[in-house]
Amino acid sequence: MQLSNRVAFVTGAGSGIGRAGAFAMAVQGARVVVSDLDGQAARAVADAILAAGGQAEALALDVTDDDALAAAITGAAAWHGRLDVLHSHAGIQIPGTLEQVTAAQMDASWALNVRSHFVAAQAAMSVMKPQGSGSIILTASNSGVQYDREMIAYCTTKHAVIAMAKQIAVDYARYGVRCNALCPGFVDTRFNAGFEVQMGGRAGLESYIAGSIPMQRFGTADEIAQSIVYLASDQSSFMTGHALVIDGAESL
Repeated sequence: MQLSNRVAFVTGAGSGIGRAGAFAMAVQGARVVVSDLDGQAARAVADAILAAGGQAEALALDVTDDDALAAAITGAAAWHGRLDVLHSHAGIQIPGTLEQVTAAQMDASWALNVRSHFVAAQAAMSVMKPQGSGSIILTASNSGVQYDREMIAYCTTKHAVIAMAKQIAVDYARYGVRCNALCPGFVDTRFNAGFEVQMGGRAGLESYIAGSIPMQRFGTADEIAQSIVYLASDQSSFMTGHALVIDGAESL
């Protein structure tokens, strides 16, 4: 198994891509700390992993609480004696143009989509750098490599995440720690609520998918999960500072 005896910490793992990635890493032998704002959702994911023969534990965690986030990551590393993978995945999608998005909404987007990744990566680095190894995965979006109409908060923050991942990569490659940005396109999860509202409902979103994505379909959480395993494992041992776009060619 590709992740045997490794410890992975995942935020936003209670549903969707976060859940699928946590499960996929567990299948590959990792002990996964499943965290989510919804503690019951995190517990359900951890229980499913345990039922399938994997190793997991659950944690209710608000990633906008800097102290709690840092303490959770360093605490997990101390408990298990190591930390090999951080997948900082939690995020928010607020639709709107410059005139529609409030400053408070931009602040909320920044806190969850950028600052929480920074705090999580900083905490993980305090373990991974002296350990001499580790893989940090920050969830961005294909919105970080293109510009979606009327999504100023989302696109701004996702571009920032990719820049952050690249900066971490060049600063810490010499210490054996890699950092990459995961950039999914449209995956059929509840996270698409902002885009669905923007497009006038589910029918509008499905019409966009059919007309704008060359593969003419949503991606699946399991498809993205395989890329998470790739970034977490030694399969990508010479990859760092990369924005891995998985979007059915939408951004091309």
